[in-house]
Amino acid sequence: SRTGQGSSRLDEGLRLAQPVDAEVSVGEPLCERLKAAPVLPARGKVEALWREELIERLFDADAGARLVAHLSGHEASAALVAGILAHSPFLTQIMRLDPDGLFASLTCDPGERRDALLAGIAAFATPETATAELMRELRRFRQAMALLIALADIGGVWSVETATAALSATADMAVKLASEHALHQAAGLGRIELPDAAEPGKGSGLVVLALGKHGAGELNYSSDIDIVVFFDPEMAEAAGVGEPTSFFVKLTQQIARIIQERTPDGYVFRVDLRLRPDPASTHVAVSLPSAYSYYETVGQNWERAAMIKARPVAGDIELGRRFIADLAPFIWRKYFDFAAIADIHAMKRQIQSVKGFETLSLPGHNVKLGRGGIREIEFFVQTQQLVFGGRRPALRGPRTLDMLGELTKENWISPQARDELTESYCWLRTIEHRLQMRNDEQTQTLPTDAADLDAFSRFCGYPSAKAFGKELEAHARRVEGHYALLFEDAPSLASEAGSLSFTG
Repeated sequence: SRTGQGSSRLDEGLRLAQPVDAEVSVGEPLCERLKAAPVLPARGKVEALWREELIERLFDADAGARLVAHLSGHEASAALVAGILAHSPFLTQIMRLDPDGLFASLTCDPGERRDALLAGIAAFATPETATAELMRELRRFRQAMALLIALADIGGVWSVETATAALSATADMAVKLASEHALHQAAGLGRIELPDAAEPGKGSGLVVLALGKHGAGELNYSSDIDIVVFFDPEMAEAAGVGEPTSFFVKLTQQIARIIQERTPDGYVFRVDLRLRPDPASTHVAVSLPSAYSYYETVGQNWERAAMIKARPVAGDIELGRRFIADLAPFIWRKYFDFAAIADIHAMKRQIQSVKGFETLSLPGHNVKLGRGGIREIEFFVQTQQLVFGGRRPALRGPRTLDMLGELTKENWISPQARDELTESYCWLRTIEHRLQMRNDEQTQTLPTDAADLDAFSRFCGYPSAKAFGKELEAHARRVEGHYALLFEDAPSLASEAGSLSFTG
């Protein structure tokens, strides 16, 4: 069971999605707060696993000695580490490469460890830092954060909200530092005059928005980050940029390369730039006037939904905020949009007809897109935000769980629906993270092989696939029950095939 409770806030200084761990006293180490661990294979022994799979494979004798002393004296830490070694090749590799990081994560307060990692990488990146050095340290930073978040998540110390906020803060920092580095390099080459070298994004004309789960502070464990890059041509010209479009396209490509290029140290995040206006016909950086024109004339419902979660994370933060504020009439319509309701209704039926919703099979089930999955909860929340948010500003927030609460306050859903969907959302997101923790893959699909499915069930803390499947089915049926009622009383104005304007 997930017993940790958490919430998140936005750190106004760094504009990072930072969690607040209000449920525990600051300074208490992770090892003293562990509540859960994966179930080991039938013949798996805790001490044998961590000694053979970790300690005996370390090159650093001192680091190994510290871990031996700690794991020998802390049963909960030993069980957690052994469970990870048995089920996650990705995390196993990180623990072997960075035993000091493992020791620090186990013996420090996780919130303090998170903040120290964020502060450390921010202090490392200076205008003089070489690109290769920044790329190397960003990758090591991401691995250290991935290990800490996994330990706190699997160990039952952090809630889903706290874990996703920490993942989002990691992405925020990577985009911020990559953007500042690219701007400093351009300034060094005389291609732009930065009004404030200490805040290179300010006055540069650059706007980097995070969308999707990154923008909402709800990032997946191993997810692409959806960012959109805009620029203000007039502000750029005032800063000495000769050809703004060419300049910002190259700048965007450099930012993406710093973050996603695979090196011997791995990568930081995969970057998806396709949520920009008309991606088939536009450059990877779009001018703000062009963006305004696009959204006001041909912007679609799915783009309205995407912009609900938009948040400036790099470049000129204030300019990004003004852009989002100026888009409010596009996102939030003041009238009840019955055409959008009909579009939602048609899209629901289209999803159900394509996905084969009459059956639920555990092997190969997709916890995001499948029956009773995460997407249905997100669709349930966002579509009601789009329809009612124009008249109810309280419904304009980016976070799924927060908006379930606001929908209840506005009497659009019942307290029971809020509580049941919240519980199922947190459970499904936890399973999604376990899937991605195994091999650092962006997947939401359960294993199809019976033995592998049994192993994954143990990784999630269940004794067997049967026990795991029973709980999955309970959550899926609960979610689909609420989802099935969404706007069902609305008249259908779309064709039987369904309008495709929500499928972007």
